[in-house]
Amino acid sequence: MSIKSDNRHLYLQVIDRLKQDIENGVYKEKEKLPSEFDLAKQLGVSRATLREALRILEEENVIIRRHGVGTFVNARPMFTSGIEHLNSVTDMIKQAGMKPGTIFLSSSTQGPTEEDVRRFSCSTSEEIFVMERVRTANGEPVVYCIDKVPESILPETFSHEEESIFQILEEEANRKITYAVAHIEPIGYHEKISPILECEPETALLVLKQMHFDEMDEPVLFSVNYFKADKFSFHVLRKRF
Repeated sequence: MSIKSDNRHLYLQVIDRLKQDIENGVYKEKEKLPSEFDLAKQLGVSRATLREALRILEEENVIIRRHGVGTFVNARPMFTSGIEHLNSVTDMIKQAGMKPGTIFLSSSTQGPTEEDVRRFSCSTSEEIFVMERVRTANGEPVVYCIDKVPESILPETFSHEEESIFQILEEEANRKITYAVAHIEPIGYHEKISPILECEPETALLVLKQMHFDEMDEPVLFSVNYFKADKFSFHVLRKRF
């Protein structure tokens, strides 16, 4: 079971070996790995080499280390998406073969903040509709959503019971979202949101902030979505010009 020498650094070989073992089911999702002493011995490497490999695997979300407990294999993300593809949360869940659902938390109409005025290029007198929901996949909470839309854009028939704001804006308000400017960042445990999403204390969140624009380049929707990092994986296609 030990690592065979090649031209690469040993820690890179350890990373590949552990990923292969996880892929082949030697170590299953949420299973505890052997102790550092035993694992280093099995692989025939030093503990320093193993620790470097584990550090990188933790950064890649392949494993998770729980202080005083041990190292565990992370569950694979249920949902993967290219961040260059503008999909609604509803579509992402459907594409994973799961049933989307919504837990409605709150909605209100309020005056715009300074950031809202800047984002929507609206006047300080225009009301902003704000809605908070939890999106579920087969009944499991996976995304906490905060959506903001200028009230003047929303159709009179709008209901928070409908799943996709994208669909509502397109079909009922005649405002088709064509692109978004996105910013994504990881955060740790969130006192309010993590318990609602039933996160373990060590489970990180991915925060995706997006300003959505319609066919006329008008800003129509600002959303802040908190994704469970162990359930979602985002990637991006980069091309050289």
